[in-house]
Amino acid sequence: MGQFRQNIVRTMTIALCLALVLRGLQVSAQGNSGQEAGFVLKTESDLVLTTVVVRDAKTGALVEGLTRGDFTILENGKAQPLSSFDFETVDRAQALNDATISWLAAAAQNSATKNGFRPEALRDHRLIVFFFDLSSMQPEDLDRSVAAAREFVQNKMQAADLIALVSLDTALKVDQDFTSDKTLLTGKIGIYNGTEGAGFAAGAGANSNQVEDASGSTPDEGEYNDVNTDRELYALRTIAKSLEKINQKKSLLYFSGGLSRDGIENQASLRAAINAAVRANLSIYTLDTRGLQAISPLGDASTGSLRGTGGFNGGAIQNNLDANFASQETLTTLAADTGGKAFLDSNDFAPAFAQIQRDSSAYYVLGFQPLSRVRDGRYRKLTVRVNRPGVKLEYRAGYYAPADFQHAAKEDREQELQEQLASDLPATDLSLYLDANYFRLEEGRFFVAVDLIVPGAQIPFTKGGDREKATLDVIGVVIDEAKRPIGNVRETVKLAVDDDAARQKNIQYSTSFNLPVGKYHLKFVVRENQSGHMGSFETDIVVPDMRKTPLKLSSIVLAATRMPSKAATPLVRGGVQYVPNVSHVFRRGQHLFLLYEVYDPTRVKVENAAAGAKPVKGAIRLISSLELMQSSTKVYETPAVEATALNVGGREAVAVELDVPLEKLAAATYIGQLNVVDDAGGSFAFPRFAVLVRDDAPVQASAAAGLTKP
Repeated sequence: MGQFRQNIVRTMTIALCLALVLRGLQVSAQGNSGQEAGFVLKTESDLVLTTVVVRDAKTGALVEGLTRGDFTILENGKAQPLSSFDFETVDRAQALNDATISWLAAAAQNSATKNGFRPEALRDHRLIVFFFDLSSMQPEDLDRSVAAAREFVQNKMQAADLIALVSLDTALKVDQDFTSDKTLLTGKIGIYNGTEGAGFAAGAGANSNQVEDASGSTPDEGEYNDVNTDRELYALRTIAKSLEKINQKKSLLYFSGGLSRDGIENQASLRAAINAAVRANLSIYTLDTRGLQAISPLGDASTGSLRGTGGFNGGAIQNNLDANFASQETLTTLAADTGGKAFLDSNDFAPAFAQIQRDSSAYYVLGFQPLSRVRDGRYRKLTVRVNRPGVKLEYRAGYYAPADFQHAAKEDREQELQEQLASDLPATDLSLYLDANYFRLEEGRFFVAVDLIVPGAQIPFTKGGDREKATLDVIGVVIDEAKRPIGNVRETVKLAVDDDAARQKNIQYSTSFNLPVGKYHLKFVVRENQSGHMGSFETDIVVPDMRKTPLKLSSIVLAATRMPSKAATPLVRGGVQYVPNVSHVFRRGQHLFLLYEVYDPTRVKVENAAAGAKPVKGAIRLISSLELMQSSTKVYETPAVEATALNVGGREAVAVELDVPLEKLAAATYIGQLNVVDDAGGSFAFPRFAVLVRDDAPVQASAAAGLTKP
């Protein structure tokens, strides 16, 4: 196979198996639902909070003393009844018992107690997060940011201010939780400086665990920017979600060296970050730490010499201006859509700190539950009015409504899949079962077949003409011991059957990977695209090193179905493909088909009749049989099958096939023992597995579901 590649050999097979095959597993997964099917109350609360700063139009002074009745809030032009109202001012802030509040770190660990601290105690305080994006800043920009943050903490920070420090380097870290301790903050800010801490060096370092692109193509700069931008936007979203249970206004000062987007590639991530901030009542203030820049027509010292006429006709300077604008456009959008402000093209960072204090000194918090219950994910414009003349209002312009699956955009649906794949929590709305089998292709390299099963009863087929139709999204990843993704799958499977029998059967999806010897972690997520329900399954697999194994065996594949195939894989013998039975559940009317391979079997030594001739290798002799046992009693055994020659071309392997008709067996659970003896080498193996034979009547089979790639 040559160079180790991220090559994925896909053999997609959709088989409609009998529903009874997995009924036993379904009972274990869903059986409790009937026993616990009592009264269940589900409620959804879409409370929208927005902060309003009211100032005198002439003097800019804060206006206090307004009541709930003085305000009117409109969503897309329609008045909304207020469900909550509050006024907060730092002038009434009470001293806290502890100068440091453990909130962000506890939220990141999903702790409900937050060390016993109650968010109500934060009333009338300013909550400010300094977010240092170390991965985007040059050393000199980082030094200026650290100096400005220190200056604010030491000389401008007020008693009502609680500040937290968060950084994004190789990972998102809470370096200091909310505290009013100036000495502590000053010391912690120093770790970001390029000479005092990890700072720029760690953020800009290359990842030693990178895997070369197997296809021979190198991702362009735009693709790398997409990944980096998504990472930064996801960090902002994570911070916002950790603060959403605090109703007070929160502010985040984002120190960044620019944030570029490539067209619409990052649109879903940007919208998710903004929406999370709006839901958490978090205003983002963005600070371009590059300051005032002099853009050279020929580029700075980081670029090579120009070629062509760009340096003479203005093309080069226009490109540089466009690139600078693009890197600031996302910063401006983040600030404007969350009620903050962007600070660009200035070497004086002090106004950013002052603006945050000014906007958070005194404000009204208005809450309402939208009259519109449509969860369409659309942008909803907010308008706030107050029956007081001569004032001006400051508030965010709107928010994105929550979206259910039917109204989610394509990019949002894709991001949902990616997030579930990366999540530590399993998705359980859709039952999913997985099995993996390996076969040696050459020394140290294996074909690994992965089969997924989804019960057809859980897929909401819809009528399309004279056929039942549905679509499934499948996404999966293979991760090696170094935590590197070395293989992935992303497919949309279209199902179409002639009748509704698919609801009584199971949908089986097959794919495969070429992997070297090693330990791997597999995770797959399947989503049906009618309701958006997802199921996930993950497991560890070991591809064995067979060099020191006396008897080299592949996985043992049990199948109830064989189907014609022209594919050239170890699962295909004589133009017939074995479809692995993931559950090992069979009906009495079926056959139990068994397939496995033995590699490098021992050959019998034969002496040449001529005197002094060296011995030569002759025939092999492999003997196989299958026993089925109940407890310790053998109830069935196949006749012994003998192999005397290699029968797998080019792989030094013997493929063994067994056929066990189950009609004469009683419905019961059996332990199957495969007896494999290499008579020439004196080695043997007796692998065991469980088999369940059921006495259910067969279900009328229908045409196999068609599979087409999108």
